[in-house]
Amino acid sequence: MLKRLTTLMILAASSASADPIEGIWKTQPGDEGNFGHVQIAMCEDLICGTLIRAFDGEGEEIDSDNIGKNLVWAMKIRGNGRYRGGKIWAPDRDKTYKSKMLLDGDVLSVSGCVLVICRDQTWTRVE
Repeated sequence: MLKRLTTLMILAASSASADPIEGIWKTQPGDEGNFGHVQIAMCEDLICGTLIRAFDGEGEEIDSDNIGKNLVWAMKIRGNGRYRGGKIWAPDRDKTYKSKMLLDGDVLSVSGCVLVICRDQTWTRVE
């Protein structure tokens, strides 16, 4: 009985393992020079990201009405560090982009387009 319970616990833990993208990411500065920390996590079977901290161009933490808002949502895991099909909202331009992301270690390349206008950023892992 104990062996069976241990096996079930191991199977449950492995099925609930975190995706490598999960964690806190520092964005590149926006048009106004501010940047943020985004908490990337699983939202059911998709990837989402919430702004948890905001900073000015000098690196000082600032209050922002955007803290707690989703910046990333509905991103699908495609494997090999690739994520597609989601949306990313850029607060500095108040634009929502159809997006994709590429994870390479502690670097996350984020890109998105609205019609023919595209934008790229490189985010770095904080935690």
